[in-house]
Amino acid sequence: MARPRIVIVGAGFAGYQAARALLRQARGNADVVLVNPTDYFLYLPLLPEVAGGALDPRAISVPLQDTLPGVRLVLGEVDGVDTRARTVSYTGPEDNRGTLGYDRLVLAAGSVTKLLPIPGVADHAHGFRGVAEALYLRDHLIRQIELADDAADPAERAARMTFVVVGAGYTGTEVTAQGQLLTADVAARHPRLRDTPPRWLLLDIADQVLPGMDGRMAAGAERVLRGRGAEVRPGTSVREATAEGVRLTDGSFVPSRTLVWCVGVRPDPVVDNAGLPTEQGRVRVDTYLTVPGHPEIYACGDAAAVPDLHHPGRHTAMTAQHAVRQGRLVAHNIAASYGIGRPRRYRHRDLGFVVDLGGWQATANPLHVPLSGPLARVVTRGYHLAALPANKLRTATGWLFTAVDSRPGVQLGLVRGRAVPLDTEAPELAR
Repeated sequence: MARPRIVIVGAGFAGYQAARALLRQARGNADVVLVNPTDYFLYLPLLPEVAGGALDPRAISVPLQDTLPGVRLVLGEVDGVDTRARTVSYTGPEDNRGTLGYDRLVLAAGSVTKLLPIPGVADHAHGFRGVAEALYLRDHLIRQIELADDAADPAERAARMTFVVVGAGYTGTEVTAQGQLLTADVAARHPRLRDTPPRWLLLDIADQVLPGMDGRMAAGAERVLRGRGAEVRPGTSVREATAEGVRLTDGSFVPSRTLVWCVGVRPDPVVDNAGLPTEQGRVRVDTYLTVPGHPEIYACGDAAAVPDLHHPGRHTAMTAQHAVRQGRLVAHNIAASYGIGRPRRYRHRDLGFVVDLGGWQATANPLHVPLSGPLARVVTRGYHLAALPANKLRTATGWLFTAVDSRPGVQLGLVRGRAVPLDTEAPELAR
């Protein structure tokens, strides 16, 4: 009798944890196949430190083959699900087409950048969801400072030294914090820019940074950013983006050559191509994370509309905490579907959050205890090291070098702007 095949789509937090847990549950009695565009799991919370020059991208790229021995990795982007034939179709890295049959399917494709119909944004802004985008942004920030140094026109110099970030959630706040430190470090090496310091603007339609989070954390983060000179503008967003700058919703125009789009995310487009019931663009699942009418299909993480048992009528948020727990629960419930244990419903308890602000600054509320400053920084880094499945020493070494030395101020030139368009269904890949 052939062993059952369990296909997992996506190696983000949910997919990676599902694969890891299934290896333990299956004990060689099932084939676990992981389909992902890259051969690594990206530890996304530390991506701003790559853009800020504090970490090498390899530190947060966890190799799948090394950390998931026994899992078959298929490189590709899934673009269709045939629920009748129980197959998924995908396109490989060299445009090769493939099909995989499954006995159990886990949709954990994650999310991509959310676009809004704002004129010029798709053409002039860049997202922040993958290594290629982080490397491009790092080079771009350094390049603008170098071009500003060479500019004879004071207006051009000021525009190149102005950096606009839209979206003051986790990503936007941390990108701003890390970007401030990088540009300040690089600009200090250009004496002619002494009278034109880097200018950072953080915009959000919400009335505070880190909207939806503990007010003390939000206030602490805003205090750090403003203390470094950032202009935090709550209740303000972009009305139009151009090559010369951005028109804001308050009517003002900000000359700039840098627009970073961190507004939010939407489920991966594979959700639309799966032909499964959806809610708010996410695959509808029950509290056991199975798709109604398809007990052989599970969904978790950002791609799934998981009922929040603590807040009836709502879905769990699209966060790494939920994705990790849901991935593990999917593995447990798949094992239960084969008679190993009993299925469980998804319940969660909020353990608190951490926000890294670079330097010795952070804000956190582990177990709802508010912390800020160096103590929060220690907690934040400890949390990330504990959560990283691999590369802990490489990451800690990168932090140590950044603490005792300046951030590298050279462009690598590996990723050009046209290779990382904002309107992309695969932000983890350079085009």
